[in-house]
Amino acid sequence: MSNVEGKLFIEPERFEFSAAPFHQFELARRDFFKILGAGIAVFAIAKDALARQETAPGHRSFHNEELPKDINAWLHVGEDGSITGFTGKAEIGQNIRTALAQTIADELRVPFESVRMVTADTALTPFDAGTFGSRTTPTITPQLRRVAAAARDLLVGVAAKEWNVAPAGLVAADAKVTDPASGRSLKYAELARGKTLAQNLPAEDPITPATQWTIAGKAIPKVDARAFVTGKHQYTTDLRPAGMLYGRVLRPPSFGATLTSCDDSVAKAMTGVVVVRDGEFVGVAAPSAHEAQKALDAIHAQWKEVPQTSSKEIFSYLRQNAAAKSEDRFRKQKGSVEEGLASAAHRLDATYTVAYIAHVPLEPRAAVAQWADGKLTVWTGTQRPFANRDELAEVFHLPESSVRVIVPDTGSAYGGKHTSDAALEAARLARAAGRPVKVAWTREEEFTWAYFRPAGVIEVKGGVASDGTLNAWDFHNYHSGMSGIETPYDVANQRTEYHQVPLILRSGSYRGLAATANHFARETQMDALANAAKMDPLEFRMKNLSNARMRAVLEAAAKSFGWPRKKTQEGQGFGIACGDEKGSYVATCAEIAVDKTSRAVRVVRLVEAFECGAIVNPDGLRNQVVGAMIQGLGGALFEAVEFENGRIKNPHFASYRVPRFRDVPEIEAILLDRKDIPSAGAGETPIMAVAPAIGNAIFDATGVRLNNLPMVPNGLWSA
Repeated sequence: MSNVEGKLFIEPERFEFSAAPFHQFELARRDFFKILGAGIAVFAIAKDALARQETAPGHRSFHNEELPKDINAWLHVGEDGSITGFTGKAEIGQNIRTALAQTIADELRVPFESVRMVTADTALTPFDAGTFGSRTTPTITPQLRRVAAAARDLLVGVAAKEWNVAPAGLVAADAKVTDPASGRSLKYAELARGKTLAQNLPAEDPITPATQWTIAGKAIPKVDARAFVTGKHQYTTDLRPAGMLYGRVLRPPSFGATLTSCDDSVAKAMTGVVVVRDGEFVGVAAPSAHEAQKALDAIHAQWKEVPQTSSKEIFSYLRQNAAAKSEDRFRKQKGSVEEGLASAAHRLDATYTVAYIAHVPLEPRAAVAQWADGKLTVWTGTQRPFANRDELAEVFHLPESSVRVIVPDTGSAYGGKHTSDAALEAARLARAAGRPVKVAWTREEEFTWAYFRPAGVIEVKGGVASDGTLNAWDFHNYHSGMSGIETPYDVANQRTEYHQVPLILRSGSYRGLAATANHFARETQMDALANAAKMDPLEFRMKNLSNARMRAVLEAAAKSFGWPRKKTQEGQGFGIACGDEKGSYVATCAEIAVDKTSRAVRVVRLVEAFECGAIVNPDGLRNQVVGAMIQGLGGALFEAVEFENGRIKNPHFASYRVPRFRDVPEIEAILLDRKDIPSAGAGETPIMAVAPAIGNAIFDATGVRLNNLPMVPNGLWSA
């Protein structure tokens, strides 16, 4: 929270990633077959640099990491017929393990059960920039389809050579290759037996269109679901290598505080305790978590603290400290906003604010680190294992080949687990102790020292002609970011601009990030303009929309919701909002009820239509959409980080309000399956229209327009 940027660690997701040097994959083909055994493998050269992180932009000091340009292994067909797919993506609750396995099974023509995925292991999987930005489905799904198609061609080629026939007439299906002319067939396992054949992925390889999918597109249950619900699955916090110690780290009393003195003599005298002092890093490792905490409590430290901005002052600070002039890349304009506003029959100027909020993952940060023969292995829940590997290598002056990062399936992230915090702490302690060390952050540490979704101020001016046509749109975002900043509506005179502001709290990626703030401001403004023009909110949007995909989700949501609805009781209100981001489209309708006496707001019903192209797994997609809708309730109604004098004031569930079971309304998710459009991701966009739909419903019920997120942290009395 220091106003001095140098006092803050600015994590990579605060930057726009730019072109990068590619990374070498250390596992040679010969070693690959030693690990997985004989069989048939497909290696690949990826051509396209994909995956930009969509966050609040800054300077370009953090390089972009691309899909690999060197040759990497993506798929292995074993002698027993087992299929192993490899991806650097992490499984953090979004169910990509299932969807990617479906993709391979579908294209390779094998039973789904025969495919297993190896994910997010820097020693085994191809390089990957990270699991963020809803990029897994649109980037890795087509990549694995090309890989599986190449493997299928290779298997057909082996069979053709075995039978001395042309491969063109052979058919690959049901995990075997068949010659229709002779009736002969060979199982993939038989074709792979005794082979160590590898093929590079060709530049182009025809893949199966979505209309012909037989396994992809089906609602297949989550892989290993029973292990998760019964507690058998091991998260990072469950790992206990032999001889492991438990680590704890000394934290400053406030952001930006510097260590002036440290007396660790009592802790050092404790049996079995290792104390590490490295600059301002102070940590302990002990045989048990209780002993580690006891040793940490015995350290007497003094700190120098610095003046801080508080949450009460944050919005005025952001507006007052914005850059005097934005860079050209942060500004887009067409027509004349001034002329459009001057000629408008109805004009509306409004300011919107968005508070800092926390990620609140079910699993706080954790890491287990182990050194052996000068090499470091770290198990940690991260969205960016290769970036973690690079940072560990840099900090400990190791070649990247001497660092391995493994990501166990992780208990959620929401954009909050890009950095290497716990991994670095565990590795520092483990190196000093000469034994494996586990560092598991407490819930209070997670609330305090993880990064937050950035706060923001958004100023909007809008103008409407007498016929209900938008004729001016002026949109300025201060600090929270550019994602979703451009309007999807047809308006001749428009300007959008992002204004940088120095960091206050440690800020970074969040589900939807700035798109949530920008959608809230835009869709609330659209509702207010419709009201000024005395038009129905849906009619007003449709009049100003030519995008067919956006119109389709609006129509689907409105039809299922029964828009327009007639009020049947006092305090009832209905709202609608829509948007697009990451290649997908969403529309949300909300019904709310306001208690006459307490003025408390209750969300009664949410109906959301979502379209992300061809659906790979409708069951998994529905879970993503519904989960995002529930999470969106928190940011819309009551989630906000409170801070003062460099301290987080609400670092516990008792004081930081997240959605509870009683807050969850009736939810309906309508999935539009567009098999004619390539699949896009679904991890972020479904959250974006929840807040404005609820806010618009509150206005419909009360006549009160709420322009601040969260809208009703203490009920409407405080609004």
